Amino acid sequence: MTIANEITRLREEVCRLHAELIRWGLVTWTAGNISARVPGAELMVVKPSGVAYEELTPENMVVTDLMGAPVEGDLAPSSDAGAHGYVYRHMAEVGGVVHTHSTYATAWAARRQPIPCVLTMMADEFGGEIPIGPFALIGDDSIGRGIVETLQGARSAAVLMANHGVFTIGKTARAAVKTAALTEEVAATVHAAYQLGVPHPIDPGDIDRLHHRYLTEYGQPLVPRTNGSGH
Repeated sequence: MTIANEITRLREEVCRLHAELIRWGLVTWTAGNISARVPGAELMVVKPSGVAYEELTPENMVVTDLMGAPVEGDLAPSSDAGAHGYVYRHMAEVGGVVHTHSTYATAWAARRQPIPCVLTMMADEFGGEIPIGPFALIGDDSIGRGIVETLQGARSAAVLMANHGVFTIGKTARAAVKTAALTEEVAATVHAAYQLGVPHPIDPGDIDRLHHRYLTEYGQPLVPRTNGSGH
């Protein structure tokens, strides 16, 4: 597939995925954004700044370089484009980045407190707690540096940036959206648990086993199983 075809495909995908942020209640008004790395090029596709979700189209998605500078499109890119680009420049395995201010997860960020691993779903998906990242101002690559410093070498694909909100990463933009949705789910559930008392942490060894099982056994096999007759 040519770079031009990849960009066309990603414009459509990134536009479509923004509707998932609304579907799962992760954004309000024009807040939040998704980007996707363009394979084979030092480019990404990202949401335009300040455009209402109902007005997003594949055509108004913005193509930028990995510094966040526009290279294709008529609109200014998200104000978080520089942070997304910093992640792509320093984490080669990342193909998608999502940012939200979802309510419960952002409340944890406002407290500058990681979400402790007290749910098996957290052990599965995040491999432990969801960490807190440093406070950083919007406008340069400070947010990107904080994301990378917090997540490099970590199991979690989500970080709560202090007093700001949620950033998630994934091999694809869709994977990062899934992580954003699950981050809000566990943030709300753990918050509710604290209203009843102090939740019990999961033993680190059990977290390791749960996370390994999830990575190696969960979901459908890549090769369909056959019965004994070979059919």
